[in-house]
Amino acid sequence: MKKHIIIGLIVLVGVAFIIGSWPKGSGDDYGLPAEFTFKENLATEWNNAVDIAFEVKKDDVAKVELIYNDSIFKTWTSPKGKINFRLNAGYYGLGTRNLHLVSTMNDGSTDSDNRLVKILSDIKQEIWSISISKTYPHNTNHFTQGLEFDGNTLYQGTGDPNHSGSTLLGTIDINSGEYAKKIGLDANYFGEGITILWDKIYQLTYTTGKCFIYDKNTLKLIDEKSYKGEGWGLCNDGEFLYMANGSDAITKRDPKTFEIVSTIHVASKETSMGNINELEFVDGMIYANVWQTNAILVIHPENGKVKAIINATELEAKGQSGGDVLNGIAYNKTNGKFYLTGKYWSKLFEVSVVKPAI
Repeated sequence: MKKHIIIGLIVLVGVAFIIGSWPKGSGDDYGLPAEFTFKENLATEWNNAVDIAFEVKKDDVAKVELIYNDSIFKTWTSPKGKINFRLNAGYYGLGTRNLHLVSTMNDGSTDSDNRLVKILSDIKQEIWSISISKTYPHNTNHFTQGLEFDGNTLYQGTGDPNHSGSTLLGTIDINSGEYAKKIGLDANYFGEGITILWDKIYQLTYTTGKCFIYDKNTLKLIDEKSYKGEGWGLCNDGEFLYMANGSDAITKRDPKTFEIVSTIHVASKETSMGNINELEFVDGMIYANVWQTNAILVIHPENGKVKAIINATELEAKGQSGGDVLNGIAYNKTNGKFYLTGKYWSKLFEVSVVKPAI
């Protein structure tokens, strides 16, 4: 008898342990007070409303808040049952946004159900191509990060993947591919994108959060600014700076303070476009390399919509020569030509952009 009692106690203890170890949320008693009725993240186009459905599953819910991109869009007091709401998902522009359904109970405790909403462009991007006009030499020791014309003078900034102090900035003799005048940074800094605004050159650094500012004529360092996160590409519209950090975001910045004025997120009709790298501002549009691809995006600076994608694949076979990826966009206003190259490439290409016939 004692043996059977002991066995019964062991079984009861085991069952109690198993029940106690069940994760919360595996049954109605442990589920969230209010939950979205869809499991997947959402996607929609610019300014399209998206249907949000959720269900209140507990009786002691004091309120439910729908929080979108950190703003409360809607509050329900003492809600019951299934609820539907149409959300203007494009309110904050393109990009991937957080969506939170926050329940506050009568006792003040809270729970949250979370999803993401991806907002894509509502315009179908065009596909442009290039036509090579001329080919110039490019030094295969130059890990090109920034490329820009000032008049007919070509400036180049390089990076330093070997952390050997080989980041350079200066003017390039286009016929030889060599620096005519240059300065270097020490091994603590990995040079990134450059741009020239008024009489200054701005140069980003990869992970050290520094933007160095030089006199464009003497290359003398005259100032530096700090920023959070990584630095990738840089360009300007004649008044403001535009900076990429390797994500789908481009920040518009005050050139005097380097503070962020606004942010856009880049997207086509099909997807968000991350890995935005070297930038160039031409005729009101941002041209951007996409890292590790042969694509150059043409982006609306006001909203991040991709107007066109330039296919530069033919340059890779002709210019890569064992080097790294396409990177480097410069536009010469005096002749209306683009100049493209890559990291450690052997050639710099003068090209025209070919748009489809209307």
